[in-house]
Amino acid sequence: MAVLIAALLAFASAVAAAPVPEEERGPVDVRRTTLLVRDIDQSLALYRDALGLTVIYDQELGGGVDEDGNERPPTSRLALLRANDTFVGVIGLFHRYTDPEPPPVENRRPVAGDVIIVINATDLDERFEKVRNSPGVTVHTEPELRVYPTPDGKGEIQVMFSAIFDPDGFFIEVNQILGTPAGQQAD
Repeated sequence: MAVLIAALLAFASAVAAAPVPEEERGPVDVRRTTLLVRDIDQSLALYRDALGLTVIYDQELGGGVDEDGNERPPTSRLALLRANDTFVGVIGLFHRYTDPEPPPVENRRPVAGDVIIVINATDLDERFEKVRNSPGVTVHTEPELRVYPTPDGKGEIQVMFSAIFDPDGFFIEVNQILGTPAGQQAD
């Protein structure tokens, strides 16, 4: 099985993000998903360092000077990270310094109301080790081959699927698409 998986990864076609053609565009873009985190530096170790997202914004917020001219400490920090698109698909990491201690992380199977983040990597066989070794990460599913039906039901989409819980318990799929993804035409 390991040899089969390695062979599939070696011959996987590159899947690149591409905007929808102008004539199909609607009036709305999903710009960003922001995650409330316990420790932004620990989260950056996963999202920036292991997953390879690029930080495009990282600032402390809410500080400044009060009406008496006294310095106020920042109350939060926001980091924005992007993958291969400069406008959509951004992940925000938001840490409120003033929040009470959050409840313990409960890594459990996602249910209605939970968020599942899906990240595609072209180098899952190499990247997964970095992800696995990030502080606070719990592996849910090791990389494995999964097959899904195409939108028309007449073919299949092969995906190397893996899943983790990030340090705050968010469920993240880290996948590598081995064929043509849903919504795109085969070459």
